[in-house]
Amino acid sequence: MPLQIPDPVIGSWTKGFPAHAAGLALSDVAGAGLRVSDLMTPVLTVHEAALAHNETTVFEWAAREGVLLAPHGKTTMAPALWQRLLDAGAWGISVATPWQAEFAVSVGVDTVLIANAVTDAAAARRLGDLLSERDGLRILCWADSAATVGILADALAGARRPLDVLVELGGAGGRTGARSIEEGEAVAEAIAAADGLRLAGVTGYEGPFGPDRSASSVQAVDAYLRTLVELHARLDYADGIRPVLSAGGSSFPDRAAAVLAPLRGENDIVLRSGAFQIHDDGFYSRMSPFGPLTDTAPLRSAMHAWARVVSQPEDGLALLDAGRRDVPFDIDLPAPQSVDGTITALNDQHAFLHLAPGATVAPGEVVRLGLSHPCTAFDKWRVVAVIDDPDAEDPRVVGAVATCF
Repeated sequence: MPLQIPDPVIGSWTKGFPAHAAGLALSDVAGAGLRVSDLMTPVLTVHEAALAHNETTVFEWAAREGVLLAPHGKTTMAPALWQRLLDAGAWGISVATPWQAEFAVSVGVDTVLIANAVTDAAAARRLGDLLSERDGLRILCWADSAATVGILADALAGARRPLDVLVELGGAGGRTGARSIEEGEAVAEAIAAADGLRLAGVTGYEGPFGPDRSASSVQAVDAYLRTLVELHARLDYADGIRPVLSAGGSSFPDRAAAVLAPLRGENDIVLRSGAFQIHDDGFYSRMSPFGPLTDTAPLRSAMHAWARVVSQPEDGLALLDAGRRDVPFDIDLPAPQSVDGTITALNDQHAFLHLAPGATVAPGEVVRLGLSHPCTAFDKWRVVAVIDDPDAEDPRVVGAVATCF
C-alpha cells in the first residue's frame, strides 16, 4: 500500500541539518554525500540496518505465533517509517487520537485502529465522514462506558457505514477500560444496539499490570489478558464480523501471543506495539522479550543523539548542547556511549555529563548518546537523518524522514 510520504525541502527550519543542505528535498538526501560530521548538534539519527533488523525479527516472530501487528504510528508519526511497517505486512496502523487517525487516512492508511475512546462528538462525526468518503477504509476505536457509546451513537446515527468499536477492558490499577467483565458486557450490548456502530471485538492495555519482567509481573499480565479472553467469549457478534482481540504488546508481546493467539482461528489477534521498530537503549532494552525468551535475535536500538561539548567548567564535568528540547527524559536520561560517564540532569538545552575517572572530553568534541523511549524522542524533531552505521568513524547519512506531530 503506497502512502503519500512527505518530502519537504530542507531549510533553516530543519534542526540539525547544515546550511549547505538547504534546498534539498528529503528524497535527495540519500545522494547528497552528507555525513554525521556535516550535521549540526544536537541531532537525532536513526540507523537503517537496525530498523531493518527489528522489522524482520518482529514480523517473522508474529507470523510464527499467528498474531497480527498494527504498530502504533504515534511512536514516530513518520509516514516513511509507517510505509516500511505496511510493506513488512502490518495489518494496519494504530493511533491515539482522532487527529492522528485523520492524518493516517490522509496519507493513505487503509486500516486505522484508534487505541483510545473517542468522546469528542465532532471528531466522531468526522470519522463517519471519512468512512463515507472511502469504501476501502476501516476505522476502529474503543469504548469503555455507556456514556462513550452514547456519544458515538449520537454522532454516527444514520451514517452510511458503521464505525467499528472495540470494548476496552481494564482493571484495578490499570489505565482506562471497563473495570469488570460484567461492565464490559454492558458496553458491548450498548454498542450492538446503537445505530451507526458495530461491535468489533475486545481490547486492552496490559502495560500497567507489569512494570518489569519479574515473575509476579508476568503473572499479573497473564491474568489480565485472560480477562480479555473471558469477556470476548461472552459476547455475541453480528454475522460477517471477524472479531478483533487486541493487546498492546510493547513490553509483553510474548505473553499476549501466549494467551490470545490460541483464539486466532476465528479472530484477528492484533498487537499494537510501535516501539519495536526503533527500540532503544533504555526502557525497552530492559523490558523486551525478544532474544532467548522468544527464540529470536534481540532487537537493536535504531536511534541515537549526537551532542557537542560546549563547556568543561570543572574537573569531571562537561556540558553538552542537547537538552529536554532534543532528547527524551520521561523514563530514563540519555546515556553517553562514546565516552565513559553519566548524564545526571538535563536543562532545556544542556546535558550534565559527569565523567568517569580517567575519562576525558574537550570543548567541541561530539558525544554519542543512547536514548530511552522512542515515543518521546521523535516528537522533538521535524526531520530525522537516517545513517548507515553509528559505530563508523563518521557515519554516512543515507536518507531522512519527516515527522508529522
